[in-house]
Amino acid sequence: MSFVIDDVLVRNDPAGLRLPVLFDSPHSGSVYPADFKVVCPHALLRQGEDTHVGELFAGAPDHGATLLCALFPRTCIDVNRAVDDIDPALIDGDWPTPLRPTPRSTLGMGLIRKMLRPGVPLYDGTLPAAVVADRIDRYYRPYHAQMRATLDGLADRFGAVWHVNCHSMPSSLRPDGRDPLAVDFVIGDRDGTTSEPGFVRLVADTLRGFGRRVAINDPYKGVELVARYGDPARGRHSIQLEINRRLYMDEETLEPHAGFARLKGEIDMLIRRIADHAGQRVLRRAAE
Repeated sequence: MSFVIDDVLVRNDPAGLRLPVLFDSPHSGSVYPADFKVVCPHALLRQGEDTHVGELFAGAPDHGATLLCALFPRTCIDVNRAVDDIDPALIDGDWPTPLRPTPRSTLGMGLIRKMLRPGVPLYDGTLPAAVVADRIDRYYRPYHAQMRATLDGLADRFGAVWHVNCHSMPSSLRPDGRDPLAVDFVIGDRDGTTSEPGFVRLVADTLRGFGRRVAINDPYKGVELVARYGDPARGRHSIQLEINRRLYMDEETLEPHAGFARLKGEIDMLIRRIADHAGQRVLRRAAE
């Protein structure tokens, strides 16, 4: 069963047994708005997507979990940033509320990107304030509304909820500019603040059991989507999961390679183990 907001998002729900588990892929969208005008070539622009991440987690509803995927590209607006994380220098015109740009915005990687990556600008100037406001209303608010409604609904029904925020990471360079990544997965829980430790341990141990190299909070700790919705004291457990793109695709052409099938099988097994973990916790809570 699917719920769709055209060009914005699709939510795939389990047809049968429903468990308090949500996977979301906020950066795999490839529906580019007609009014999204950039100076960056489209083929290069697409390298900003978390290509194929939605496909890797497509089996989630078969295991009783919900899957939410953005359809719009992160280069248009990034729902994994705070709504006020905007560089004022990017906006042409008055903005009605205070802005709180983080260092990410200064680097061109805030709510509204200025740069695809260092040295590759998206625009040849500023953006009208009305354009930025429209993107927030058209894409950002509906995505977060679905996140909130889904997580609240599952938590209210089951007493707890487990959330995996799904991403891919380029293999070539760490975000801090240091040596290329030497790991296959990075799990982020913002230094233990967004999830129970057992959930992080389950995911890490499962991936390591496949022979994969796993890091915790280095170099990715998780950003807005786990910070906003993770609250372990209230039974809401959110982690960010980054997958090294070299495991499953050619990073230049974006085409899946022979490793895709193996990784898809491992992700399916990970989903099943997370679903089992949530199901057991729900049964234990019901018996108390």
